Amino acid sequence: MKGISSAVIRRLPRYYRYLDELLENDVVRISSKELSEKMNVTASQIRQDLNNFGGFGQQGYGYNVEYLYKEIGKILGLDKKYNLIIIGAGNLGQALANYTDFERRGFYLSGIFDVNPRLIGMKIRGIEVRLIDELEEFIKKNPVYIAALTLPKTKAPQMAAQLVRFGIQAIWNFVPTDLHLPKDIVVENVHLVESLMHLSYNLKAVQEENQEKK
Repeated sequence: MKGISSAVIRRLPRYYRYLDELLENDVVRISSKELSEKMNVTASQIRQDLNNFGGFGQQGYGYNVEYLYKEIGKILGLDKKYNLIIIGAGNLGQALANYTDFERRGFYLSGIFDVNPRLIGMKIRGIEVRLIDELEEFIKKNPVYIAALTLPKTKAPQMAAQLVRFGIQAIWNFVPTDLHLPKDIVVENVHLVESLMHLSYNLKAVQEENQEKK
């Protein structure tokens, strides 16, 4: 999928989510215009996005919802199953562990690790929190591809480097710091404070606009 812009890739999960909702409501087909009204993206943009992967639509018919849903799932790799582990069993780590919708998408939590002895042995949805010292052996014995980092900022770079040495291929980073890892390691950053700052900026802009209208 080289040459496809990151903006297009970022929109695919939204398409997938809306199509999932349509399937739940027994919608069989939808036009790009109808989909655009739901997603607040132009019909032209939707057609351009999907044409990157073959189009999937039929002139005069639109898109078969179930077919398009499955095809976008394949593009996103959701036709496979991935085991993931969580590093850091604090509040955020526990919240992630308790989120059951991941399994619907093919992501299965197989382990949780922490350094805090008070948390070791605690079970979250039946999965026992293990000591971080067990991490290497666990990864050797279990097919794990993804690690979610929810630990303190100062410990994240070292832990990420260790995970790469142990064979982890992708890191879901919730720590507000940039990780400098080999190019073949996939990193998805979820910086909650930065997201809140974006929200603050947009709220400020709306408030200023409303003020000018008065």
